[in-house]
Amino acid sequence: MTVTFALSHFPSRAMLFAAMLLAIFAVGNAQAQLVDATGQSIQVDDNSSVVSVGGSVTEILYALGLADRVIAVDATSLFPAVATELPNVGYMRQLSAEPILAMAPSLVLAIEDSGPPAVLDQLREAGVQVVLVPDDPSPQGIVKKIDLISDVMGVSEKGRVLSAQVESSLEELREVVADAGPRPRVLFLLSIGNGGAPLAAGRATSAASIIELAGGYNAIDAFEGYKALSPEALVESAPDVVLVTDRSLGLLGGAEAIREGPEISQTPAGRDGRIVSMDDLLLLGFGPRTPEAAAELAQKLHPGLDLSMKKEQ
Repeated sequence: MTVTFALSHFPSRAMLFAAMLLAIFAVGNAQAQLVDATGQSIQVDDNSSVVSVGGSVTEILYALGLADRVIAVDATSLFPAVATELPNVGYMRQLSAEPILAMAPSLVLAIEDSGPPAVLDQLREAGVQVVLVPDDPSPQGIVKKIDLISDVMGVSEKGRVLSAQVESSLEELREVVADAGPRPRVLFLLSIGNGGAPLAAGRATSAASIIELAGGYNAIDAFEGYKALSPEALVESAPDVVLVTDRSLGLLGGAEAIREGPEISQTPAGRDGRIVSMDDLLLLGFGPRTPEAAAELAQKLHPGLDLSMKKEQ
């Protein structure tokens, strides 16, 4: 049955009270209509024991003060360090149902592209709710991650505060790097560790996004995603800086080995020795620490840049 209030007949205080009730109901309905990375509406009934899959998902849970609800993590959940002491259910894209079910979780919070899908279906069939968190590598994407996770976990207000902090820090950094001078061309290389050629980051990648946030220009614009470059294409990309993760740095033999490679040595980055490495999850995770990552990279791309953040007067 639908009840209609004739608000025009109410005294002013009653009107205010009714408006407050409508607002409360609207907020409740909005929170109930949670949508995960698949575009499906979700309703989480039990968030008391969580298996967290995805480094940024785990970071957000800890940043929200929810460590006591996290009972296991995946192999990419390396921050904070205390998270690595929890049971590990494997790599996010090569999960098995058995280790996760053995933890008897009430909820699996997994970053988008976790899987394989058949394993996620097994978990659902076993009665475990699985929520896939969107993974858009952008400032807006970080906010969406935080907001969804905080809503799912019933701490929406904490999530809004954390999102606002991230947005404020990134906006402040954006203003600083806008005056940093010419944007260097940055080539991001990712070693997949099987002895093959490293992959270069094209458009629509975490690497391209963090480079832009730090005041650089991604040297590869011919394709999306990660692909191997021909020697000619690598030389033609003419990077001023070569950026790698710490893990890739080790797999590729170190900064000197990269710089002296036959192709890199022919680029401005090779001639000037500008090989930059950073922690994998910090650089590419797009979580609460992304402002820190972007600031650190900006300092490496623009030596001498003053990154002292403006303080409220």
